[in-house]
Amino acid sequence: MKCFRTRGKKGDYHPYPEDPPRCRANKQRGHGTYDNDRPPVVGTVGRASGQVRLRVVHHTNAATLEKHVHTFTQAGAIVNTDEWQGYNHIIRPHVTVCHGKKEWARDDDGDGIREVHVNTVKGMWTSVRNFLRPLRGVHKKYLKGYIAICEFGINLKRITPSFISLLVTRTCS
Repeated sequence: MKCFRTRGKKGDYHPYPEDPPRCRANKQRGHGTYDNDRPPVVGTVGRASGQVRLRVVHHTNAATLEKHVHTFTQAGAIVNTDEWQGYNHIIRPHVTVCHGKKEWARDDDGDGIREVHVNTVKGMWTSVRNFLRPLRGVHKKYLKGYIAICEFGINLKRITPSFISLLVTRTCS
């Protein structure tokens, strides 16, 4: 069977029904879950330390978020989030910005510095996306490993010869 493809326009009839075009991406609306092949990644960033903790989870419900925040933050840490309901049960000092009211940053103490914002973690997600982009999609089975490498790279800030040496010795043993 001779197979040839021609470039079609959007909406054109596909001439080979036994060989349908491949669907691109998973375009389901709403929050992803591990079951619908859109595994969510939750993360925290320490403003003072700059340390990042990323985890692939099965669901982004309140219990999962609460466990992640309580595991990877200190008891007195102030948690900055948006107004999503899943953050309501976090047992930490908690401040929010309301994106629905076009609020992106807020100065609560009047010193001229807008200390209530989620820009730190939004910037971290940009780094994660840029790390994963060249891979052009990662199977959910392997996503945890790639996220771990990304987290390590962000926390390390730069690749040093000692890091490469450590990586090689751990890989080869």
